[in-house]
Amino acid sequence: MMNAKKLSSLSIIFPAYNDGGTIASMIATGKIAAEQVTDDFEIIVVNDASSDYTTDVLVEMQKRYSELRVIHHEINRGYGGALISGFSAAKKDWTFYTDGDAQYNPLELTKLVDALSIGVDAVNGYKAGRSDSLMRIFIGRLYHHFVKILFGFRIRDVDCDFRLIPTKIMQEIQLKSFSGSICLEMVKKIEDVGYIFAEVPVSHYERKYGVSQFFNFKRILQTLQQLINLYWTLVIKKEHIKTSHEH
Repeated sequence: MMNAKKLSSLSIIFPAYNDGGTIASMIATGKIAAEQVTDDFEIIVVNDASSDYTTDVLVEMQKRYSELRVIHHEINRGYGGALISGFSAAKKDWTFYTDGDAQYNPLELTKLVDALSIGVDAVNGYKAGRSDSLMRIFIGRLYHHFVKILFGFRIRDVDCDFRLIPTKIMQEIQLKSFSGSICLEMVKKIEDVGYIFAEVPVSHYERKYGVSQFFNFKRILQTLQQLINLYWTLVIKKEHIKTSHEH
C-alpha cells in the first residue's frame, strides 16, 4: 500500500557492527519503506569495523542497490561513532535511522511519516512491546525511568532507535557521544532547542543474529560514567543551549 504522505527526500541510516546475518534484509526492506514515502532517497550503512562477514555482504549489496552508500570504519568507533558518521554523510532533507540488527522493522517508517503534522518537528518510535529476556526488560525499564527523571525527557522512550528527524536539525546539533549514550545526548539536545517530537508505537523483535553490545558488566559501568558526564554537560552546564542561542 502506498503512503499518501511524501517526504521531499530521505536518508536512511543503518549503523552495523557484526550484523552480517541481518544487514541485507535491512537494506532490502529499507528500500521498500523509502519508496513508499519518497521518490528521492539514499541508504547509508556505516560498517563499524565488523569482524564477521558484514563487509562481504555489503560489497555484494552495493552491486544490487544503486541507492546504497557504505562507510567502512577501519577501527571500531562505537555505536555513537557509527551514527555520527552516518548523520554527517546524509545528503537528503530527512534522516531516518534504526539499527542494523533487525530488532526494528524499517517498513514501519510509514507510521513515522504519518505522524508528521503542523507543530511536529520529528517523530520518535516507542516500543509497543519488548522482545527481550525478563532481566533485560527489567534493566531497560529501570534505566529508562532513571534517565527520564535525571534529564527531564518529554518523550516516553528515549532508548528506541527508530527515529525520523529533519537533516537540518541533525546538522544543527553537535553530537559527541561515541557510545550508546548518543541517544540521550541527541534527544536532550533536540528537545532543549525547542523542537517537538511526535511518538508512535513500533514493534520490537527478538535478536536473531549476533550478540548485544550493551548487556555486560563492563559496558554498564561505562554507561554509568557516560551518564554522569552527560548530566554534567547537558543538565548542569547547558553548554549546548548557549551554543544554539549564539547561532
